[in-house]
Amino acid sequence: MKFLDSLLERNQEFAAVQSATGGLMPSLPRAMPNVKAIVIGCADMRVDPSDVLGIQAGEAVVIRNIGGRVTRGVLVELGMLGRVGQVAGEAPGDGGEFHIVVLQHTDCGITRLAGDPAMLTHYFQIPEAELKGKAVLDPRAAVAADVAALKAVPALPGAWLISGLVYDVATGLVEVVVPPASIRN
Repeated sequence: MKFLDSLLERNQEFAAVQSATGGLMPSLPRAMPNVKAIVIGCADMRVDPSDVLGIQAGEAVVIRNIGGRVTRGVLVELGMLGRVGQVAGEAPGDGGEFHIVVLQHTDCGITRLAGDPAMLTHYFQIPEAELKGKAVLDPRAAVAADVAALKAVPALPGAWLISGLVYDVATGLVEVVVPPASIRN
């Protein structure tokens, strides 16, 4: 209860500052005002993409899950985001360059599940024979696999850029593993 009370107090402070300075709401009048990217990242509390990459309010949609992995659920979310933008008349990428960033990290908890193939195959919704291709123990290989999986999605606009990054939790630095490139040429 005390932690929730603390969060609610912080929210009141946040709202007071927003109200006094003109706030987020006036500067973000639409559903996708200044979105330049979709970042797919891990749920690990040490790796908040907004902190790690300095993302400002309205700049990116951040999708987080265990391992920062591209799963069927993430693909569904991407489709829904595209549809929300369509309905709102402001699809992602309408304002020029648009980027999908896959951000994974070292010392990820998902590596501790490598010995539990049943859980991982359920999570990824794949047969066990395909599990090795998910490279659960190697974040660099996992990022490359997930970028390749997204490039294979025909519904994603070919002109969008895609890249894969790995955040080192020990140094705080991000390594570009898959340099930015168009989804399709």
